[in-house]
Amino acid sequence: MHQKRTVAARALAYGLSALFLLWFTASIFAFCLNTPGPPDSPVDAVIVLGGASDERLPVAELLADSGDAPVLVVSRTDTPGNASADALCRDTPLPSASLICFRPEGMDTRGEAVAIRQLVAVNGWDSIAVVTSSYHVARAGLLMGQCTDASVAMVSSAPKLDSLQWLRRFVIETGGLLDVNLRPECGSSGA
Repeated sequence: MHQKRTVAARALAYGLSALFLLWFTASIFAFCLNTPGPPDSPVDAVIVLGGASDERLPVAELLADSGDAPVLVVSRTDTPGNASADALCRDTPLPSASLICFRPEGMDTRGEAVAIRQLVAVNGWDSIAVVTSSYHVARAGLLMGQCTDASVAMVSSAPKLDSLQWLRRFVIETGGLLDVNLRPECGSSGA
């Protein structure tokens, strides 16, 4: 009897280890190596999602300044991680033809997707580029696709995270992907 329990416990441990390795490997590909670059053609607007603005905003500004988009759209959150984006919105005289700042309801990616849906509709945009951290591209892209019929090009910025921060992002983004698939925003396809 004892030997059967030991074999079962060992099999369970091997199985759980294999599942962890599978999840970890998938996470590396989905969240670290998922690094889409600039869109292949010009877009109507470059949108930078809130958070990690010291990392994300320069990528978005470079795209907008290169002539790939006439409008830079910035999510304003008034949070410490979004200080440079918030400063840009605060220091630029608005309204501006080349800068739109918005504050998402709920202060999360779901709220940003809903706000972006409204901006796309109001401005008649057919194509947008959305800049976010590489770990966030999969979930944010799914949300944008659920909320707009505009062509969406996801563009990644490169976060500087240590091993534990990456592991934390893996857990958060895995849960977020499950949530977005189980509870789509704006319906299951573009609104």
